[in-house]
Amino acid sequence: MARRRKTRRNAGFTLLELMIVMIVMAILVSIAVPIYKTSLLKSREAVLRQDLFTLRSLISQYTLDKQKAPQGLDDLIQGGYLKVIPKDPMTGEPNWEVVQDDVLLSVDQQDPGINDVHSASSATATDGTAYSSW
Repeated sequence: MARRRKTRRNAGFTLLELMIVMIVMAILVSIAVPIYKTSLLKSREAVLRQDLFTLRSLISQYTLDKQKAPQGLDDLIQGGYLKVIPKDPMTGEPNWEVVQDDVLLSVDQQDPGINDVHSASSATATDGTAYSSW
């Protein structure tokens, strides 16, 4: 009978053991969460770079094909270059800032229009530059 009581007492975890496990888990979570947030931010920055590259390429293609620059990003949709305007990954909206310029990109170009696009976000990137300057 004495043996049965001893087994019952040793069958569970003590409060101290549970507290140690909880502290170790809290330490691991406090390390993992910032790393996860940083990786999410870097992936959004990579998507922003790719979207800017694509939009700039399409603006150039439109200008060379039509001999005039697009007057807005909607012209790229109407011309069949895009199906939809992508969302700015930093703002979550398709609110890109376009740069209108009087510079003609090709010899055959007749009308000036937009020649560049930037993010509408006023936040700062991980490299210290503003997203709107990319």
